[in-house]
Amino acid sequence: MPSGSCWCGDVKYEFIGDSTHVVLCHCLSCQKISGGTNTANIPVAREKLTVISGAPKSHTQKHEDGFNLTVFFCGNCGTVIYKKADADMFATISLIQSGTLDGSAKEKIGKPSSELNVKLRASWLAEVSTAVQKQGFV
Repeated sequence: MPSGSCWCGDVKYEFIGDSTHVVLCHCLSCQKISGGTNTANIPVAREKLTVISGAPKSHTQKHEDGFNLTVFFCGNCGTVIYKKADADMFATISLIQSGTLDGSAKEKIGKPSSELNVKLRASWLAEVSTAVQKQGFV
């Protein structure tokens, strides 16, 4: 079963599913959340993700596209573990941040299958040639 943790190890999780499916998002919210150019997300059915130790804190804010985006993070080290959104397309999934995977799950991370919000991708960042390119979320 794939698993992961925050930087300090206080929050640990596991999930049932595939850790190889990665979706990059270049939206402004993901840039702010990551402090970088994008986030690398692993979509997992919400009921298949279990926090096995620690208690992540959460913060909800309006996404620039109008839906509510909730970020779950370690209150000790600040690592963003996963995100949830109330938009229809995200209603049943959690978006695990791929950098938080541990062990063999980290070794199995695949190339991104899609890039979202490419209209906001940094001009110096090349597209992933094998990924579907989407101007927005759909």
